[in-house]
Amino acid sequence: MAYFNKVLIANRGEIALRIIDTCKKLGIQTVAVYSEADADAPFVHAADEAVCVGPSQAKKSYLVVDKIIDVAKETNTDAIHPGYGFLSENPDFVERCEKENITFIGPSADIMKIMGSKLSAREQMQKANVPVVPGSEGKLNSIEEALETAETLGYPLMLKASAGGGGIGMKLVHSREELERAFDSTVQQAESYFNDGAVFLEKLITKPRHIEVQVVADHHGNVVHVFERECSVQRRNQKIIEESPSPFLNEEKRAELLEAAVRGVKEIGYTNAGTMEFIFDEDGSFYFLEMNTRLQVEHPVTEEVSGLDLVEWQLKVAAGEKLPLVQEDIQKQGHAIECRLYAEDPKTFFPSPGTIEKLTVPSENVRLDFGVIEGSKVTPFYDPMIGKIIVHGAGRSAAIENMKRVLDQIEVEGLTTNLDLLKQIMENKDFVSGNYTTQFIKSLGLEGVS
Repeated sequence: MAYFNKVLIANRGEIALRIIDTCKKLGIQTVAVYSEADADAPFVHAADEAVCVGPSQAKKSYLVVDKIIDVAKETNTDAIHPGYGFLSENPDFVERCEKENITFIGPSADIMKIMGSKLSAREQMQKANVPVVPGSEGKLNSIEEALETAETLGYPLMLKASAGGGGIGMKLVHSREELERAFDSTVQQAESYFNDGAVFLEKLITKPRHIEVQVVADHHGNVVHVFERECSVQRRNQKIIEESPSPFLNEEKRAELLEAAVRGVKEIGYTNAGTMEFIFDEDGSFYFLEMNTRLQVEHPVTEEVSGLDLVEWQLKVAAGEKLPLVQEDIQKQGHAIECRLYAEDPKTFFPSPGTIEKLTVPSENVRLDFGVIEGSKVTPFYDPMIGKIIVHGAGRSAAIENMKRVLDQIEVEGLTTNLDLLKQIMENKDFVSGNYTTQFIKSLGLEGVS
């Protein structure tokens, strides 16, 4: 059954290819939009139709709502899949789709606005009795209010922008003096990046683990989780390795986490695929961090342990269908690990654009979600991810061994990558034991750049 006749993919690279694959499986025509820099990219050739939407800079192409909508109308598209990044969490874009009678494959604009603000998201989760990190109640309107709140909470604290993500607008403060220095600059950064200068304080969770829950909800009141993903291996507050299930959780704590995530999703009336992100303290206490109202980069990890096609589920929900399975029918099998291969310096984490002169990858016992091929250019205009390497094993040890074998077979020439760092992590005793936190990369002596 074709849930839509034609889907426009408002994205690029590997996620565009990923969505095209599922659409082809379902007999749905696809339209790719691309910038001048991506004119010869694999996703452009894979789509049934492709239309250039502007210059290389994202703000002149992929982020221009009018251009995306115009292409959708010109190609008689009846739905738009935003992928992740770009316009995927832009409620104005969702409202524009609704106005033009084009189905947006994701949640409503109203829900996106609520969960796009960390402050309003915290309030909603508190209503649902989902634990949140101790912090300020509402927006901090002045440095004086911030200092007073900080004295009550106690240092160290995280000063955070209410909007946005990706580690932008976050500052660790250990004292009154540091808060005084950081307050105005954090507000200005939030206004610059997100057009929203609201900031708040949260208690710092020391040695935290970052664990998230994949959820899917339909328009008929049905909500399911598709287990959790461990995402604690990060640089610059951005993930580079994810796995499922988490090696940190016992079955009792896992059940408690999954139930809390579903409860929070029901509270807000969410629809389509989304991710509830949590932070864990050393003692196993967990707190809601934020919700990503879209498909995650690391969704293949969940697909590998569940056997589900999350993009297909997104399409079905957007078309008004009920979820294909109830919770009891969603079974977890084995263990999956994903490594993100980046064109970047593995020590400073600076992007390293260039031409991929050689790309050798294995073809067996691995899933490769790559947006490039040999000869492709990794440009400075977008995220420098070359692709995602996903393996599965009967257990965690088997999955790690599979990943080590796969990484040893990969060769990339022509630019600098983090391949050796990924290999190093797979051999690291703390990673192998599952005993790691979000400070793991720093424990290797790698600080990166701010």
